[in-house]
Amino acid sequence: MSGDLSVDVQTPVPPTPQRSAGAHRGRPMLRRWILTGIAVVGFGLAALAVAVAIGAAAGVSATLLGFVIAMIPLGIVVPTFLWLDRFEAEPTRNLVLAFLWGALIAVLIAMTLNTAGQLVLWGSVPADESLALTAVFVAPFVEEAAKGAFVLLVWLFAKREFDGITDGMVYAGVTAAGFAFTENIQYLALAWVEYGQEGLTATFIGRGIMSPFAHPMFTICIGVGVGVAAMTRRWLVRIVAIGAGYVIAVLAHALWNLAAVSGAQGLIAVYLLVEVPIFLAFLGFVVWVRRREGRLIGQFLSPYADAGWLSPAEVVMLASMPRRREARQWARVNGGRAALRSMEDFQDAASELALLRRRMQHIPPDERTLRDERDLLAVLTRRRREFAGQLI
Repeated sequence: MSGDLSVDVQTPVPPTPQRSAGAHRGRPMLRRWILTGIAVVGFGLAALAVAVAIGAAAGVSATLLGFVIAMIPLGIVVPTFLWLDRFEAEPTRNLVLAFLWGALIAVLIAMTLNTAGQLVLWGSVPADESLALTAVFVAPFVEEAAKGAFVLLVWLFAKREFDGITDGMVYAGVTAAGFAFTENIQYLALAWVEYGQEGLTATFIGRGIMSPFAHPMFTICIGVGVGVAAMTRRWLVRIVAIGAGYVIAVLAHALWNLAAVSGAQGLIAVYLLVEVPIFLAFLGFVVWVRRREGRLIGQFLSPYADAGWLSPAEVVMLASMPRRREARQWARVNGGRAALRSMEDFQDAASELALLRRRMQHIPPDERTLRDERDLLAVLTRRRREFAGQLI
């Protein structure tokens, strides 16, 4: 794509056309309410099924105890992915759906298929061996597919909310965090019932302290693959990227489960020699991805500064999270909460505009994309006028 802007800077941005009044005006709202109702009922039934399954195995009191303790690692993992998502935050409803999918739908799929796989193996090998074989050769394939399915669905049905690798990692991480949360409840509850406080403590240390990011580290491989697929029109590249991400996630998951079923010495060796280096690399990758997104925002907003829609100083501010915080603080101190909201909307719109332009570089824009670009430029102009007026 050339450096010329899709929007003519000499042409005023037209307002978004309003829907005319009529019989069809209420249909989008009706459709939204129906979909919301279906989601609430579906997730509610899934929650009931998961609660009954865990409660039947461990009891109500142990399940509640596991629920409370499982909140601790959750409070570390989810904020990490929200931190990664700061430059261009995903819609809250999508992140909530991601968590619920992982915690309920993916867990139900995994429970059903893992149990089926174990029953198939049970007829040919002893029970203990069937558990180990299921953990290594069945669970990784089933669980990564169940978690990764949500990331794929977001890309397929909400393409305009999916801007590449960062979004893929965020959706994958939050989905996996939900899955790990429910799984932790189950393991903690069973440990309390079978081994008491000592077993509960050991399980919490192993899952909540030593490996709270295990499931997210596996599933973000799929998220990266879907993110790569989102930035290309070549179907072969899309298939290879998603397939490679899934295979890597499965292999990493299988290696971790193999270490877990091989005994304490094997687990410690794999943890120290493999998992710790991978975790450090994971943290470094997360930091690099966030910094990269800041650089991309600066790069793809620069043409708008050249065209006069933004000032060079605004581009510098928008490409740096510390400077964004300074700008929000400045707006709040000098213009109050209204100016702060306008500044936040200004920054969000600028991030969406930059990532939209980046997507346009890889995928030729259609009429709706060009309309989105015009609308975002109109939002930038309006929000700047608002917080500038409130600071006078």
